[in-house]
Amino acid sequence: MKRYVIAVDLGATSGRVILSSLGEDNKVGMETVHRFPTRLLNVDGKYYWDLNDIRDNILEGLRIAVGRGVKIESIGVDTWGVDFVGVDADGAIMGLPRSYRDPYSFAAMDEFLEIIPREELYRLTGIQIMNFNSVFQMYAQNKDGGLAQADKILFIPDAISYMLTGKAVCEYTILSTSALVDPRTKDFSQPILKVCGLGRDNFPDIVLPGTQVGVLKEEYGLGAIPVVAVAGHDTASAVYAVPADTDDFAYLSSGTWSLMGIETPGPVIDDRMAELNYTNEGGAKGNVRLLKNITGMWLLEQCLVKWRSEGKEYGYPQLMQMAVESAPSETLIDPDDKLFASPTDMPAAIRSKVGKDLTDAQLVRLIYDSLAAKYAEVFHNLESIAGRKLSQLNIIGGGCQNELLDRMTADACGVKVVAGPAECTALGNVMIQLGLSRKDILNSVETKIFYPNE
Repeated sequence: MKRYVIAVDLGATSGRVILSSLGEDNKVGMETVHRFPTRLLNVDGKYYWDLNDIRDNILEGLRIAVGRGVKIESIGVDTWGVDFVGVDADGAIMGLPRSYRDPYSFAAMDEFLEIIPREELYRLTGIQIMNFNSVFQMYAQNKDGGLAQADKILFIPDAISYMLTGKAVCEYTILSTSALVDPRTKDFSQPILKVCGLGRDNFPDIVLPGTQVGVLKEEYGLGAIPVVAVAGHDTASAVYAVPADTDDFAYLSSGTWSLMGIETPGPVIDDRMAELNYTNEGGAKGNVRLLKNITGMWLLEQCLVKWRSEGKEYGYPQLMQMAVESAPSETLIDPDDKLFASPTDMPAAIRSKVGKDLTDAQLVRLIYDSLAAKYAEVFHNLESIAGRKLSQLNIIGGGCQNELLDRMTADACGVKVVAGPAECTALGNVMIQLGLSRKDILNSVETKIFYPNE
């Protein structure tokens, strides 16, 4: 008999409701039954997530799945990190959550770091300092009174589960991205909460992935299907699904953002880590995902936006061919340079940085060369931190389908690259609901292997 669960996988541009099955052959099957945009609303120059629209689309997907006539064991929700919403004393969600894409927290970060300096904040949390961290958003919202009526604060996956069940939890992996938590104790840092004007009672109980939150509300008419807190942070779910048969690997979750890291039993927090600005986030099994956030395919995606505005439509196969036919770049760029964070004209920003004109093909080659070099830098830093050579780099996420960049990364890192699957986030979500390990899903995924300089 097949077992069925539903994965709700919400990204910062789109969401999916996925009906997943586990057959007697122990293979996981996944079918997207509903796909929808995750709408970003601009209200008086402020950016909000349309949480009600997201909920309505999730319910539409659940109706489709339930209509298939199969017994659904559970539902799990994963989303992007750092954003949150308040719940008042009557249990009502307080408006719409602000988006990390809104720069309102930028000035707040500078103010916060005058109270708790950057070095001290990193020592307390082990989290990479970025201007959209939850801690800076909460500080900003507390200053303008946005959290004054909040009885509880819920991160986005927990807010979705609350809307579905009426039960509130604080799932650990999504909490771990916030820079509010001491990863050594796996509990809130009181000094940080105090600066944000918050207390421990502003958050529900912390739970680990695999904990049942509640069941679907009766009003939805879909039955009392359990809702499970999976690894709510999408990267935590993705990393859990890395198809590795060894512990001696690094992972690269490749997309608009690239996240490269290793798994460690506990946090690594010292002066070198602070200087490198690496982050210690919670793993699906209570371990630590020690990783570095890297600007990934954003560079190319923004070039494509500009080129389309000029009437030039490049498909990804064509882009790879353009890069192959171009000579290796003489000068590289740092993908994480602030110049590339939000330029109105990405090709112009890159040309400005290298100080010369480049054709479109040369720009594509430069982006690939620079990403591969950045990946190699981070990979070798991770080996140094781990104190050993790593045997492979597993590339997951949509970017793993770029075979040219996979090969270039293998060459730059000097290590075997295992590419795939692209759908790791939803797979990890499903694995946690079904109680599966990495070894259990090795026969459920397809991968490609690239050896250095082959």
